[in-house]
Amino acid sequence: MRTLPYLLLLRAGFRSQATYRLAAAAGLFTNAVFGVVKAAVLIAAVGAAGGTLAGYSTGEMLAYVWVSQGLIGVVAAMGVAEIGERIRTGDVATDFTRPLDVQGAHLCSDLGARLFTLLPRGLPCVLVGALITGMSMPSRPLPYLLGTIAMLIGAVLSFYCGYAVAILGFWVVDVRGINTLYTVLSGFGMGLYVPVALFPGWLQTLAIATPFPSMMMTPTDIFIGRLDGPDSLRAIGIQLVWVALAAIAGRALTRAGRRRLEVQGG
Repeated sequence: MRTLPYLLLLRAGFRSQATYRLAAAAGLFTNAVFGVVKAAVLIAAVGAAGGTLAGYSTGEMLAYVWVSQGLIGVVAAMGVAEIGERIRTGDVATDFTRPLDVQGAHLCSDLGARLFTLLPRGLPCVLVGALITGMSMPSRPLPYLLGTIAMLIGAVLSFYCGYAVAILGFWVVDVRGINTLYTVLSGFGMGLYVPVALFPGWLQTLAIATPFPSMMMTPTDIFIGRLDGPDSLRAIGIQLVWVALAAIAGRALTRAGRRRLEVQGG
C-alpha cells in the first residue's frame, strides 16, 4: 500500500520522541511553571476588568491558560520543520532520491513526534492546572470531540507553515533569522501568550488575517467552550482552508528548491 510508508514514518516519529523521557519531563515542568505565571497575570487582568475580560470569565481564562499550555508541544509553538537543517547540511539531497513525497514524509514523521507530546506534557499539564488553579470546562462531550479534530488540524497547519519557512533555505545562506522571526510572530498570533481576543482591534484584525490563530487559538476556544456548534464548524472550516493554502505553498517551494539544488562530490 502506498500509505504504508507514511504510516511507518508516523509511528517512527512517535517512537523517536518517546526516547527523550527526561526532556519530556523537563518540558512538563517548564510548561507548568509558565502556566502558573501566565494564570496569575491574566486572572489579575480579569479581576481588574470587573470579572470578565474580552468575554472570558475567570474560569474560562484559566481554562485558556492550561489548555494552551498543553497544546504547545502539539503545535510546536517554539520550532520549525527539520528540513531546514537538512537543506543547510545538504542531506535533503537524500530525501529527494527516496520514492516518497518529501513534504508528506516530513509531515508524517513530525506529526508522530508532536502527538507523543500529549502523553508526557500536554494532558498532564492540563491536569496540573486543574489541580492548582481549577478551570471551567464544558460538561458535554461534543466540544472535546471537535476540539480534538481542531487540534489535529492545527498541528498539521503548524507543520505546513513551518515547512514553508524552512524550505526558504534553498535561497538564503542561513534561515535562523527568518526562523526566529517566524517563531516570535507565530507565537503571538496563535495566542500562546494572551488570547487573540485581548489584542487591540487593529492587531486582532491583522492576526485573524494570518493562519496563526487557527493553530492554537481555535482548538483552545473549542475545547473550553467559547466556540460552540456552528461557530466551531466554521472555525474548523477556516483551519482547513489555511491548511490547503499552506500545503500548496510548501509544495510549490519544494519543487522550485529542487530545481535549484546542486549536489557536488561523489
